[in-house]
Amino acid sequence: MAAAQNELTFRLSRCHRSVPRTRALAHAVLGEWGVDQDILEAAELVLSELVTNALRVPVPSDRQVGVRIARSLAEGLLRLEVSDAGSGLPQVRTPGDEETCGRGLLLVEALAHRWGVEDRVGGVGKTVWAELKAPDLASEPPEQKVAAVLVLPGQRVRVRGEWRVVGGVRSERIGADGSAVVLELDEGPALRVQPAEPLVVRQWEDV
Repeated sequence: MAAAQNELTFRLSRCHRSVPRTRALAHAVLGEWGVDQDILEAAELVLSELVTNALRVPVPSDRQVGVRIARSLAEGLLRLEVSDAGSGLPQVRTPGDEETCGRGLLLVEALAHRWGVEDRVGGVGKTVWAELKAPDLASEPPEQKVAAVLVLPGQRVRVRGEWRVVGGVRSERIGADGSAVVLELDEGPALRVQPAEPLVVRQWEDV
C-alpha cells in the first residue's frame, strides 16, 4: 500500500475478501477527508462495483487488482480508479428482471459525475475510473486523526502519549488475506497496526 495526503493506492488479491477490504479502506480515508455521508456511501458503492467487475475479469490468478482513491480540493472531486490486467472494455448492460447480476455499471453511471476507461499506466490491461462531486472536501488540519494506512514518513504519530517521528511505512501480510501497517519510529519498536486503525498525527514542523 502507498498513501499520500490527497490519495491512497493499494493492491488487491483475487479473492472474495477484497471487496469488503476495499470498502473498509475507502470508508476510512473518505471519513478522514471530511466527505459528506451521502457522498461517502455513493463512493463506497461505486468502488465496490468497479472492484467486483475487475475481479471477474479472466486473467492469471497472480495478477492483482490496483485501486487508487484521490481527491482534488480545488475541483471538489473524488476520483476512484480500479486497474486490472484483462483485455476488453466494460459495457453498460440493461439486464432482465430475472437476472441477478450485470447492474454494476448502471449504478456507476447513475452515481458518478462521470466515468470512463483508459489504458493502464505502466502495464497491460486497463483502468476504469469514476469521479464524484464532493464540494465539502476538507483541507488537512495541522493535527488530525487518520487511518494508519494514511500515515506518511516525516509525520509525527502519538504513541502512548508521546510523539514519535515516522521514519518509514510499509505493509505486512498477516495470514492468507490480511495485512497490517508497520510504522518505523525514531525511538522504540516499530508500531504494527490494522490499516483502518485511527492514529493522531501531525507534520514534524508543527511540533
